[in-house]
Amino acid sequence: MVKQARAAVTRQALISAAAEVFGTDGYAMATLPAISRLAGVSSGALHFHFPNKDALAAAVESAAAESVRALTEECTAAAGGRLQSLIDAVCRLMAAVSSDPVVRAGFRLGGDPSRKSEAKLYDWWYGWVQDSLAQARRDGELADDVSADDAAVVIVASTLGLETLGAVDRYWLSAERVAQLWSFALPRLGAAEQ
Repeated sequence: MVKQARAAVTRQALISAAAEVFGTDGYAMATLPAISRLAGVSSGALHFHFPNKDALAAAVESAAAESVRALTEECTAAAGGRLQSLIDAVCRLMAAVSSDPVVRAGFRLGGDPSRKSEAKLYDWWYGWVQDSLAQARRDGELADDVSADDAAVVIVASTLGLETLGAVDRYWLSAERVAQLWSFALPRLGAAEQ
């Protein structure tokens, strides 16, 4: 059991270190020696857990997807309607992109042109936003003249734009920028109070 626990700790250290390196350098420039050094493990330990850089990148993407799914599930479970869940999820996602290297790297890896990835976190995010807005439409939360599909495009493009800009300057990931997004979009989206 001690070996299994140590292996789990080593694996998590490698995923965290890989997220830092992929998030900073991108997939093409990231090296396994840099990742193993940052994780504080030998090259042999890295290869015991991950046969190559792509397998390590896939593990980072998977961990990021798990975090984002958990975040959206928590927001959906909270009371307040689907539109409020969407607002909360966007706010929490931008905070996670800012503070969690794994989430940040998961989005970066999915959009990295130097890597062919089937697990694109931004595709999943787009689907979740579309589903949330479709449910908000069914629940009467959207203004009559708002297309749920059009709103999904705007929200996803905005959040992924903030994520991309935030990779260069954290200013774009601040709560103030997210509040600006919603102060602009929400009056257009929401149904008038009856």
